[in-house]
Amino acid sequence: MDLRDLLTSDDPPGSGGYADPPPRYGFFTDTSVCIGCKACEVACKEWNHVPDDGLVFTGMSYDNTQGLSADTWRHVAFIEQRKPLGGQSGAAGTAGTADLGMPAFAKPGEQGGGARSEFRWLMSSDVCKHCTHAACLDVCPTGSLFRTEFGTVVVQEDICNGCGYCVPACPYGVIDQREDDGRAWKCTLCYDRLGAGQEPACAKACPTDSIQFGELDELRERAGRRVEQLRAAGVTDARLYGHDPDDGVGGAGAFFLLLDEPEVYGLPPDPVVTTRDLPAMWKRVGVAAGALLTGLAAAFLGRS
Repeated sequence: MDLRDLLTSDDPPGSGGYADPPPRYGFFTDTSVCIGCKACEVACKEWNHVPDDGLVFTGMSYDNTQGLSADTWRHVAFIEQRKPLGGQSGAAGTAGTADLGMPAFAKPGEQGGGARSEFRWLMSSDVCKHCTHAACLDVCPTGSLFRTEFGTVVVQEDICNGCGYCVPACPYGVIDQREDDGRAWKCTLCYDRLGAGQEPACAKACPTDSIQFGELDELRERAGRRVEQLRAAGVTDARLYGHDPDDGVGGAGAFFLLLDEPEVYGLPPDPVVTTRDLPAMWKRVGVAAGALLTGLAAAFLGRS
């Protein structure tokens, strides 16, 4: 299989060389039920022995990690907005705010009563997307990054040479290098647990099932039903991100239900695999090199 085939294959395990792989597995993160408890962050660190980030007061609500990094493979974002969650009909037929469990606040000037204000928290647990077309795999010179039989993407840190090519190749900015030795690290979707028939540590620890693990096709169907349910309840901003096999990365192995535009969560609106044009680029290089050699040969023959 040549590079063009690898960049257009919709069968990640097959393109990884697995003749009879199991179904492709992944994550569906339903941010509408995330409570920001950070149990996923803790479980990920404990199981994978990820070093402590240190306590940093970022000034970004309750977010003390800011984003994914070599030492943060799961990151829970806290996004504060002066905006209601959405309108829905109450028991008496009056429009109200769709309540997904966020705390109640009294409006300015009101005395108690627990009335809800125009305020909401958007919480989302971010992770490596385990792309169908993964640019990090294409640029890794040592084979440190590889595709597993489950369709996920894993870094073998023991053969990573710290070149860092994978860092700018990722359209989501997921992969990062540690300062001490320069090696790349990211979520493995708990490859060791999958091999033992267990679900990833973050999904196991999530108390609200915001992080759901399973066969990717089944998760996509479940996510579609959930979006319809939320929209029927008046949450018109509910949408899926990363689920479409026809998007710029061929669909993500970890996709999300969002309650606002992707940019609000720090996600690119239209991610594209950064190595998409490599085959065409190499073809042009070959044509240019051929033309150069032809010119040199003609010049040499003209002098002789």
